[in-house]
Amino acid sequence: MKTLFISAATVMFLAAPLAASPLSPVKTAELSARLFEAGVEAKDPVLILAAAKLRKQVNPEQSERSAIDGEAGEGAPLGWQDMLVQAESLAVGDDALVGLIEDVRAETTKGVVMGPIYNIGKLSGGKSDRYPRIDFKGGEYAEVYVEAKSAVDLNLTIKDAQGRLVCSDSDISHIAYCGWRPSESGSYTMEVDNKGGAATSYALMTN
Repeated sequence: MKTLFISAATVMFLAAPLAASPLSPVKTAELSARLFEAGVEAKDPVLILAAAKLRKQVNPEQSERSAIDGEAGEGAPLGWQDMLVQAESLAVGDDALVGLIEDVRAETTKGVVMGPIYNIGKLSGGKSDRYPRIDFKGGEYAEVYVEAKSAVDLNLTIKDAQGRLVCSDSDISHIAYCGWRPSESGSYTMEVDNKGGAATSYALMTN
């Protein structure tokens, strides 16, 4: 019973930001990826379970968007089902936690009405994808997020119509996020760089 209480409380605490603050679907996707990464690294099924619970709230819609002269990838963004499988593999012997995992799997959710738009691209090591200009409305928060399933280093760069840097995420990670509030409506270019040596498929999401 004690294990069940601790596990349930931990999951509720980690998932609480979704309900307590106006997290966007794109930001929720990023947060779930970071929790999942931390859980896998720590071999902590509770963290992974919290990640799956968050990811289940996201309702991404696939688009036909593609990089200029880029290569289309296969698959979809990392799903909550895959996360739960990982959590299960680490929760063997803990009946209480296995029960929580099954509860999350059985939960019904409508997700968000308008989820992020995503496409799947593929990049060789050391290569970059540059996307056609995309419009964002002035005064409304704009978000771009990229994630890969493999352990590579993806960087993200956003520039405005004049080629000026708006946002970049260049930390060593397989996920990258940029968020900003344009002062006026305009078009922006997005560039994804694979700084690693191995090829990878990745999901690019925008709000």
